[in-house]
Amino acid sequence: MPNFGIFRRRKQDEAKETPEDPKTSETPVENPAPCENKGSEVSEPGADAPKVTEHQNGEAETKAPEATVSESKTYLRAMPLRDLADLEAVKKEINSGNILILRITPLAAKNIEDVKVAVNDLSQFAESIGGDIARLGEERVVLTPPRIRIWREKNKVASETLPTAA
Repeated sequence: MPNFGIFRRRKQDEAKETPEDPKTSETPVENPAPCENKGSEVSEPGADAPKVTEHQNGEAETKAPEATVSESKTYLRAMPLRDLADLEAVKKEINSGNILILRITPLAAKNIEDVKVAVNDLSQFAESIGGDIARLGEERVVLTPPRIRIWREKNKVASETLPTAA
């Protein structure tokens, strides 16, 4: 079993190191002066604030500001597939742009037919959104969002006959 604690310690050590370049070691300013540049790069005050929309029936709806593509992050998440009801959570994660490694053993222990239904459903879902799906061993399946592909090694089929034991 690999010791992953070394990676945490290395990351903590890197975070503790102070930059040696004097250009990057500026002291933070507590109350910076407001920017006088009114160019196109400056956003309106409150542009990042949630937008409130009022409907005709008097209900107000608050929408969070939309994230830009550069701010979105892709996560690799492992989760067990225990029931067919878990498929909706899986699809939501893939639509969010995350990569999933599903452990199908808990579902297979209950009903092998449900595993076939789940894998077929996820295959159709992955194909419909332009994502990818592949098997990882006997008990895991990986699903990716549209912008990520799974590498598959293509084995050459031998054109000559192979010797047999008979």
